[in-house]
Amino acid sequence: MSSSSPFTLSRRRFLTATSSIAAYGALSGLPFGLGAAKAAVADGEHIQASHWGAFWAKIENGRFVSLRPWEGDPRPSPMLPGVQDIVYSPSRIRYPMVRRAWLEKGPGANPETRGTGDFVRVSWDKALELVAGEIKRVQEEIGPWGIYTGTYGWQSNGRVSNGQNMLKRLMNLTGGSVVSSSNYSKAGIEAIMPYVLGQVDAFGPQSSHQTIIEDSDLVVFWAVDPLKTNQISASIPDHGEYAWFDDMKKAGKKAIFIDPVKTEGCKILDAEWMQVRPHSDVALALGLAHTLLAEDLHDKDFLENYTTGFDAFADYLLGKEDGVEKTADWAADLCELPADTIRDLARRLVAGRTMLVSGWPVQRQQYGEQFPWAFVTLAAMVGQIGLSGGGFCQRYHLDNPGAPFANGPKLGGSSFKAGKRKEIKEWPEDKGTNSIPCARIVDMLEHPGEEYDHNGKKFLYPDVKLCYWVGGNPLHHHQDHNRMVAAFKKFDTFIVQDYQWTASARHADIVLPATSSFERNDIDRVGVVANRAIIAMKQIIEPVFEARNDFDIFKGLATILGVEPEFSNGKTDLDYVKEIYEDALSQASKINVEMPDFDTFWNGTGVIEFETPESALRRTKYTEFREDPLINALPTPSGLIEIYSKAIEKFGYDDCPPHATWLEPSEWMGQKDSKYPFHVNSNHPQYRMHSQLNGSPKLRAIYNVAGREPIWINPKDAEAKGIKSGDIVRVFNDRGQCLAGAVVTDEIRPGVVQLQEGAWYDPADASTPGSICKYGDPNILTPDIPTSKLGQATSACTCMADFEKYEGEAPAVTVFDTPANG
Repeated sequence: MSSSSPFTLSRRRFLTATSSIAAYGALSGLPFGLGAAKAAVADGEHIQASHWGAFWAKIENGRFVSLRPWEGDPRPSPMLPGVQDIVYSPSRIRYPMVRRAWLEKGPGANPETRGTGDFVRVSWDKALELVAGEIKRVQEEIGPWGIYTGTYGWQSNGRVSNGQNMLKRLMNLTGGSVVSSSNYSKAGIEAIMPYVLGQVDAFGPQSSHQTIIEDSDLVVFWAVDPLKTNQISASIPDHGEYAWFDDMKKAGKKAIFIDPVKTEGCKILDAEWMQVRPHSDVALALGLAHTLLAEDLHDKDFLENYTTGFDAFADYLLGKEDGVEKTADWAADLCELPADTIRDLARRLVAGRTMLVSGWPVQRQQYGEQFPWAFVTLAAMVGQIGLSGGGFCQRYHLDNPGAPFANGPKLGGSSFKAGKRKEIKEWPEDKGTNSIPCARIVDMLEHPGEEYDHNGKKFLYPDVKLCYWVGGNPLHHHQDHNRMVAAFKKFDTFIVQDYQWTASARHADIVLPATSSFERNDIDRVGVVANRAIIAMKQIIEPVFEARNDFDIFKGLATILGVEPEFSNGKTDLDYVKEIYEDALSQASKINVEMPDFDTFWNGTGVIEFETPESALRRTKYTEFREDPLINALPTPSGLIEIYSKAIEKFGYDDCPPHATWLEPSEWMGQKDSKYPFHVNSNHPQYRMHSQLNGSPKLRAIYNVAGREPIWINPKDAEAKGIKSGDIVRVFNDRGQCLAGAVVTDEIRPGVVQLQEGAWYDPADASTPGSICKYGDPNILTPDIPTSKLGQATSACTCMADFEKYEGEAPAVTVFDTPANG
């Protein structure tokens, strides 16, 4: 039994890991340095950046030999030591590769050999010829509706080298393609909040941390882990959230964490841990709301002046709609918290200034739109929205959005955009939509030409034959991988462009090796909200093996397809970097902030830091709306917070009623006599960003158990199964099975096991349906069902399974090895 997180990395271990990078780089780089390495920059230290933070990269004889954190980073991520493995690891894609059967027999040949590693190395000329030929063939013989470029994922950071934009730009110049909408992260919130608040809400700056430190009496963290997830960012993280927690601790802030897992923040604040049953969060919110209503604790003035539809919701709470009153006792049976605890929490919400903080896992489940709606409704009943230290936030876990603004200019994006589709062929209605919700890719493949609902409208799925993926890993972020692998066999051709042999690359027909961000030029900012600095991401090493920049790959394809120089506009990637910087320079001159010219910046230290004025410390979201809801009306039909939505009512969806509602999921711990009794919590990983950095041997050495993904198990459940820490466990349900290494800890509630998402899918036999994943990918277990007809979002957090101790010799993990001929 453990009383502290098994994955907490001490500062000593972090420094030890960081200092060992030079030695590891020398060893792991042997295959990369048999010839003389070319020097992209002079020997010495050069500033660079990543999703995990900024750092100084040391270059010797053309090789990236070590790194140290940038001194401007107040809390370097423990993941930073693994960044060098992006360049030098066995999972690096070295050459253009083609699946043998596809190369010999053409598109659609022997799809059962996908994922088996049977690749043939080809030249770049041949690879580009094959890819361009497939694009041209499908465009001419079928049409743009036959190509799917819904490529999605976090890709590499940087403002220019956006391979996904480049791909869409190329396709739009050649006739178009089917793309995707929304994301796997927050599609449920993105679907429902525009109807409730007139905007997604979970974007951009939020109420500043300082207002909570000064004015909050109670902070409720609901299914959110800010200290873990703020380690990463789509740009460069500023890592200011640790100071926020330190300041809350110093100020003695009372905090509650509602979560089946005890998080690091909960321990730091010595907070109350309410071990809620997964999937019951809506029921808990309704029980709290009923208590506020029944005890006349709700803010009637706020509800009357700033919301609409509360009366209908109140009738629902009182059971006038369905005969079931949503009392604290009713909620207690569902969420497994005592009814008195629920009633007491409701009273505490209105006893002082309360900030409600939620994360996104609770909207990544069946009927996921209901919790954000219930959450905002509860906050409206408390009545503190727009008051300093009160209200709600649905984003404190990403991009440190409570940070104050620095006084620097905004770093915009490149003018190198996807652009509009070139009308080469008319897109008939019967060919399906040109955009699908990203989480419905398998449905699209299984049901071409069939109708589906989405956000109040009906659409047709297109019949796609070619898929081109860049900067993402669909065989990580999608659910029910056995179903997905079977569906992907319907593609005639699957092209993957990446720098590592992810599971997706291993299942491709054509694989193009791309550079990492350290092998090309780019630019980015520190802090999406804080905007603390601009950093030059100057190329520090030459591309390893035969990797090419995404820009150069697409430029080569554009040349073959006859759409260059329309593709590049006659510019280089460095031209676009300079364009972005000079736009920021122009902004700076208008606000009296000094910045050097581009050449001085690029050839100097490559870092410009900005000051944070004291006046920026305090910021409260929705203050203007509270001050005058008429002049500062929300962009909803009523201009108010819509507790009841007449627009959603008109849709008539049985899985998304017109107000926040408890809907029992198809599988959860509350079912009696369930075939699979354990909820699988597929949390964000501690030592990678989704699937990125899973290829790092250095980091896997920290968290792997028995060479596999760790699975957290409560001591009571482990004892009942005869399992101890370090054992190999088989986790299974009707959708699939995987192996994992047991970690027995009291930091997870009974009845719940935890497998980190982002583990690379490693089937024992890729040619055999249902083959066990040897490494521990939770998405072999999760269902591929939508949240609702409204959002069509992922339901990855809806998952029940069982587990047992694995007996006998476990199969070796091979997903991190280079495929044959690779």
